[in-house]
Amino acid sequence: MIILKRPLVTEKYTAMNEVGKYAFEVDKKANKVEIKKAVEKLYGVTVEKVATMRTQGKLKSRYTKSGAVSGRASSIKKAIVTLKEGEMIDFYSGI
Repeated sequence: MIILKRPLVTEKYTAMNEVGKYAFEVDKKANKVEIKKAVEKLYGVTVEKVATMRTQGKLKSRYTKSGAVSGRASSIKKAIVTLKEGEMIDFYSGI
C-alpha cells in the first residue's frame, strides 16, 4: 500500500509551509501513525503532529448527445503534517 500519494501544493497549503505544516494526499485506509512513519522515512524529518480529513468528491456534470451525464469525482483523504521546529521539506529539490 502506498501511503503518501502526492504533496498538495496549492496557495493555501504553500502558505502553511512557512509555519512548518505540510499537506499530502494519502491512502484512504492509512492511519496517523502510518502517515507519520512514511513522512519521516521519505523526507528525513521529525513529525510532531498529524491531522487527517476526508473530503467528498465534487459533483460533475457534462452534456452529451444523449443528454446530461452527472457523476462525482473520487473522494480523497488529506493529511496535514506538523514538523518539529526548524525543520522543513523541499518539494522542488528534485526538479
